[in-house]
Amino acid sequence: MLKILILPGSARRDSVNRKLAAVAAELITAAGAVADLVDPADFPLPLFDQELEDASGLPAEAKALKEKFLAADAILFASPEYNSSVTPLMKNIIDWVSRAESDDEAPLAAYKGKVAGLIAASPGALGGLRGLVTLRSILGNIGVMVVPKQFALGGAYGKFDDNGTLTDDSARKGVQSVVDEVMAVASKLK
Repeated sequence: MLKILILPGSARRDSVNRKLAAVAAELITAAGAVADLVDPADFPLPLFDQELEDASGLPAEAKALKEKFLAADAILFASPEYNSSVTPLMKNIIDWVSRAESDDEAPLAAYKGKVAGLIAASPGALGGLRGLVTLRSILGNIGVMVVPKQFALGGAYGKFDDNGTLTDDSARKGVQSVVDEVMAVASKLK
């Protein structure tokens, strides 16, 4: 059975990207895979600092999050866009999880050979699309196979009800298309 890690790039409790990540988790579960929806607030990490790592090693939260990446067959990133790029939270998580814990560990072990999908939501018209360009570049450069299909939800504040349910059917289909492609590619590689 496929296990897909879902990583929202926002720590805000009412983030539209966290809501979109929850929609993806429902769709993954409905398709018969295991969805592991991460709450970034459960893994508070200091800003990546080589001197901190040299002095103390990986923080416990980074180790725990890295274990989730290692256990997953694929990763679905739900990433907001900040100033046309990824959020500092998303980049910091990517950086900490990328670190080797010993000389025996292969570089980028949590990423190499993984399949990933990209979704985003924003109140703006582009839906976070510009941030996905940067995220795709980062992930591709560290050995992640990012599927071509992606989805960006514009005008996101008006597309969820008070319970966090996505009320836009075409948006739901957009998330479904990314989930389907991630699962298809990950299944072939497993």
